Amino acid sequence: MAYYNNNERAREEEIRQMRERALRILLTPEARQRLNNLKMVRPELVSSVEDYIITMGSQGRINRALTDEELKKILLQIQSSRRDFKINFRR
Repeated sequence: MAYYNNNERAREEEIRQMRERALRILLTPEARQRLNNLKMVRPELVSSVEDYIITMGSQGRINRALTDEELKKILLQIQSSRRDFKINFRR
């Protein structure tokens, strides 16, 4: 059992490092800093944005590092499509 957990942890660490390397290539330092700051507050949003950027990069749709302004646009785009609605029922 412990052997399985160590392999699983090693695989998760390898995936995390691969994601970080990809983001280092696909984002400018300012954009990476923005994502790191946002990760403290909205980790689920950052995960979605990272997935989106990595997918776009692997498909060849991003051919240079994204700037902070371009990242802001992506964040707004993804955030607006994921709005949560709260319904209050009054009695």
